[in-house]
Parts: sequence; structure tokens; C-alpha cells
Amino acid sequence: MIISDRPHRVGSRPWIKWPLIVTGGVLALLIIGLPIVLIFTSAFSMGVDAYLEKIMEPDTLKSVWLTLLTAMIVLPVNIVFGLCAAWVITRFEFPGRQALISVIELPFSISPIVVGVAYLFLYGMQGFWGPFLNAHGLQVMFATPAIILVSLFVTTPFVAHELIQHMQTQGSDDEEAAMSLGANGLQMFLRVTLPNIRWSLLYGVILCNARAMGEFGAVSVVSGSIRGQTNTLPLQVELLFNDYNVVGAFAASTLLASIALITLVAKWLVERYGHNLG
Repeated sequence: MIISDRPHRVGSRPWIKWPLIVTGGVLALLIIGLPIVLIFTSAFSMGVDAYLEKIMEPDTLKSVWLTLLTAMIVLPVNIVFGLCAAWVITRFEFPGRQALISVIELPFSISPIVVGVAYLFLYGMQGFWGPFLNAHGLQVMFATPAIILVSLFVTTPFVAHELIQHMQTQGSDDEEAAMSLGANGLQMFLRVTLPNIRWSLLYGVILCNARAMGEFGAVSVVSGSIRGQTNTLPLQVELLFNDYNVVGAFAASTLLASIALITLVAKWLVERYGHNLG
């Protein structure tokens, strides 16, 4: 009698494996797939011409532009901040290092609504900086600057978190070797550090962009939801729905759903090919 020393895995049991696979697939279809299909079918329910007409409404186009503008500002800031924070945290030892990591990741655990209210009490008319800003003719709340500020807050951890994890695992041997061969700081960063972290950086940027373009809670508090002025795309969807413009709301929702699907595909590509390519 031959006794196999191969450990028996639970997942190899068909009576456990296939029910779990079927259950997971059905739940994914009902919870994720069906709503996405509903969004697109409802958006095109009156035909392609009606869909394009809803998309091309001035207020919807304004919300798309504001969403893109916010992302275009938030992403570069997060890239620079994430690179600097990851470099400092992973390449230097200093008191409060772990506390700094906790502060960077704090937006992960704070409700966006709370963030919006906090900024309102900081920069609003009755807030800490409100009277000073008003005296100098500067408006932050209920304007584009407020949307950008809260979007920066909620997206801060994404790039930094990915880079910190990667650079901690990778270590600094390659950089030390480059320095020993005479490379200066800029050369070391461009030729050694950046190529080594490029996939983690791209992964963080993808997640950051998705969050910036889809943020609702914090933006809804500080933007004032002014029609055609301070509505981002998520807020425009809510406005159209409240106006009983169902097709318009679903048409705008397809843009957000498309961003989400593109994000998932990009995330999958980075996870699959990024790890294989180093």
C-alpha cells in the first residue's frame, strides 16, 4: 500500500470546490454583473441618439470636464508626494516613522463625509480660515478649489501605500550598488529606483485616478452641488436622478461605469504582467 506524503488540500475536494465556485459566480453576477448590465441597458433604452443627446447636455459635459480637471491635478500631486514619502520612509530611520505611515494611511479609515465637514469648518465662511479668505476675496468652499482639496485628501494614501510596500520589500541594495559605482542621486533615481518601482507606481496611479474621479461623499459636502458649476460626474448623476431624468442619469452613470471597468482591466494587466516583468 502506497501512502502519499502529499498534503491533502481542502480545495481538491470536488464536493467543496464546485459548490463554492458556483456560489461565488452567482453572487458576483447578481451583486456586480447585473447592476452594470442594468446601467447600460437603461442608458440605451431610448436609442443611441437619445443616449448621445443626454451625454452632450451642457451640465453633464461641465461635470465631465470638472471631474477630469480634478483628476489631472490630483494625480501629479499624489505621484510626487507618494515618491517622496516612500523614499523617506523606506530609506531613512527616524523617530515617528511608523506614526508617519499611519498618518498617510489615515484617509483609508475616515469617512469622506467627515472629511468634507472638516474642510467646511476650516475654509467655510464661519470656519477657521474663512474670514481671512473672504477678506482677501478668495473662495475655497463651494468652488473648484474645495473639490480638489478634498479629492487630494481621500486619494493621498494610494500611490504612497503601494510604493512603501514595494520599496520595503525590495530593499536598497541596487541603489547602494549604483552609488558605489559613482552614480549621483538623480541618476540613481532615474536609472535604478524608478525602473524598479514603475509597476507599483502605475498600480497606485490607477487606483488613485479611480478614486479621484468617483469620489462622492466629501465632494458633495464642499462643492455646494451648484448646477453646471461645481457638480462632478458622480454629483451630476444624483442631480439627474433627483430631477427624474432617468435616462440622463443612467447615461452619465455609464461614463463612471466605464471608468470602473477600464480601471479593473488596467489593474488586472498590471498585476499579471507587471509582476512577471519585475
